[in-house]
Amino acid sequence: MRRGFTLVEVSILLVIFLIVALLVAPMSLDDTVQAKNTSRWRNVQTDFENVFYSINTQKKEDNTDFAEIFASVLNNEIKADTENYKITFLNGTYPNATYRFNDYKVTQANSVLAYKLYNSPVNDLRGVMMYDVNGTTGPNKWGKDVFGYNIFSDRFEPFCKNDSVSFQTQDCSKNGTGLCCSNYYLIGGSFD
Repeated sequence: MRRGFTLVEVSILLVIFLIVALLVAPMSLDDTVQAKNTSRWRNVQTDFENVFYSINTQKKEDNTDFAEIFASVLNNEIKADTENYKITFLNGTYPNATYRFNDYKVTQANSVLAYKLYNSPVNDLRGVMMYDVNGTTGPNKWGKDVFGYNIFSDRFEPFCKNDSVSFQTQDCSKNGTGLCCSNYYLIGGSFD
């Protein structure tokens, strides 16, 4: 009659547990990081509502040009320039001209912010903005830690806000650009 396990059986069992743990840990860690970035993005929404409140208040008071007021208000959020900062789409490609920025700034919250305003509004759309919630720390990918807004005369609106949920889901996959994650995570979408 045999009692207990042999050393070989215990060793095999430990190796199996170790292999499973090594396979699951990176996925779990990535999900934790993504959840943290998504939570940061949700918190940014309130901050930017306040930014636009300041813009609209100042616009009413001194009737200055939108671009001047916008830059003035955002300058309060900025503490430094950043160089050698590059972002990619979720699928690994580089952004097209609409989503490329030249002047990246580090905010008081150590995030990275860049925007560009159009010379003249298109259907009240004044420009676009990107916001990297964890600053220059990687991965610097749209939909992972980089999110964006369309800039209107009276509000910021996350990219893809008016697109269908199925389109946002598809764009938020590893084959998409990640632009729609800006709204997808705000409405409760999950990450892959």
